[in-house]
Amino acid sequence: QVQLVESGGGEVQPGGSLRLSCAASGSDFSIGAADWYRQAPGKQRELVAGISSGGSTDYADSVEGRFTIARDNAKNTVYLQMNDLKPEDTAVYYCHARIVRAFRLPVDAWGQGTLVTVSS
Repeated sequence: QVQLVESGGGEVQPGGSLRLSCAASGSDFSIGAADWYRQAPGKQRELVAGISSGGSTDYADSVEGRFTIARDNAKNTVYLQMNDLKPEDTAVYYCHARIVRAFRLPVDAWGQGTLVTVSS
């Protein structure tokens, strides 16, 4: 079974930066498309950024130009670089990935979430 483990969350002042990591562990798999979602208190989970297996990226309008999603296939890790953070970016951030294995249907995996707090 493949597990996704996020790290890199924390508290930062407005204008600061954080880099989230999402590392997949297991055996005999690869990561297909991957995304970062976030859920703020009292709000629905929203898609923040996505990256295809080929490296194409897409972003929510609210983070375009400030966040960058990237992947390291050799390490089975997906990153989210967050710059110029704003208080409204405060949320629990979740990693989601499509797990691909030979001779099996792809399955979806989710991380446990990492809290990002932007506050002065």
